[in-house]
Amino acid sequence: QVQLVESGGGLVQPGDSLRLSCAASKFALDYGAIGWFRQAPGKEREGVSCINNSDGTTKYASSVKGRFTFSRDNAKNTVYLEMKSLKPEDTAVYYCASDPDLYCPDDGFSKEDFRTWGQGTQVTVSS
Repeated sequence: QVQLVESGGGLVQPGDSLRLSCAASKFALDYGAIGWFRQAPGKEREGVSCINNSDGTTKYASSVKGRFTFSRDNAKNTVYLEMKSLKPEDTAVYYCASDPDLYCPDDGFSKEDFRTWGQGTQVTVSS
């Protein structure tokens, strides 16, 4: 059974950094892809980053490229989203998701690509 548990959210100021964690089952880390998504109030859930478990290649949304980094620690069965230079528009509930059959698409990834989701963690960027 695939399980995903996010943590690390909180209230930070603009320009701050924050690291989100997603504890995943080994199956989720061995097959397919893992993604980070976010959903702000009143908005659609949008893809932030996607990593391929087979080769470690990673894709980022243009809105976070250069500021966010997706990494993994296989020994801890955990993936991370390092977020730097945070902006108020980064405020959202952040989710990790996995799918055992997915290879991160070159032309963007969406919530429909992933079958298993965590419960989310709130990130608020405000002065």
